[in-house]
Amino acid sequence: MRYTLRQLEVFLAIAQAGNLTRAATQLNMSQSAASSALKDLENQFDLLLFDRVGKRLQLSDRGQQLRHTAERLMAMADDLEQSLLNNTSTGPLDIGATLSIGNYLAVQMVARFKTLHPDSPITLDVENTEHIAERVLNFELDIGMIEGEFQHPQLDIRPWRQDEMTVFCSPDHPLAEAGKLTDEQLVATEWILRETGSGTRQAFDRAMSGLLPKMNIALELQHTEAIKRAVQANLGVGCLSLMTLQDELDSGRLVRLDVPGRDLTRTLYLILHKQKYHSMGIQAWISLCEEWSS
Repeated sequence: MRYTLRQLEVFLAIAQAGNLTRAATQLNMSQSAASSALKDLENQFDLLLFDRVGKRLQLSDRGQQLRHTAERLMAMADDLEQSLLNNTSTGPLDIGATLSIGNYLAVQMVARFKTLHPDSPITLDVENTEHIAERVLNFELDIGMIEGEFQHPQLDIRPWRQDEMTVFCSPDHPLAEAGKLTDEQLVATEWILRETGSGTRQAFDRAMSGLLPKMNIALELQHTEAIKRAVQANLGVGCLSLMTLQDELDSGRLVRLDVPGRDLTRTLYLILHKQKYHSMGIQAWISLCEEWSS
């Protein structure tokens, strides 16, 4: 065999980092050793895997084509090693989740996963839908859990579980005793919402179709807790996933508002790269997701 797994490991690390120094650090190698491994791989097959753009190494067209196969091969090699060692570890797993899922659901799932697979390293990154999808596409995450609808030809997008959005306000807000809100009241109030690009905002915009141009968006915030605090301070009305609000609603610190005629349900999704090898870790996480599908 004219290549080594170490060479492929260096190739993939540079593809992800876009920089030789960072890739070498991640692999606990010297920069010269990483550079030598890459050059040997390129020279052995007379190909150019990266275009040098300043200090950044950007995948060439050929490198992009080979990356998917190399990713699968390395994941299969990891699985084989665990089987040869008769190890109960599923191997490392990198999960991405959007903010509501990450902060209120995925953390519990990670705890359960570590109970079932105590020897398996797992990381959880929490970002908005667009960033999670981008990192799955770039093979930086093994699997993503997102709130927003997202389409891409290279992504396997799987409906996972249903979620309910909730309009809410402070107990001291004028709408707290309003009962069912009319479209006129929805337009007249000031709103405190998640930023554009988030799955939560996407669901809100869809639910308020026809009213959006007339609505008063007073604040756009990136964090769920900040929105809840602003609404508690009576700065406006919010709309977030029910799973993020349950404690405040149960304690009376926030009040749920009824919005008839507006569909505030949404679907949560799992996303994987279509060319991603389903390692033992990915399979184990998908099985856990199936248990948490309702």
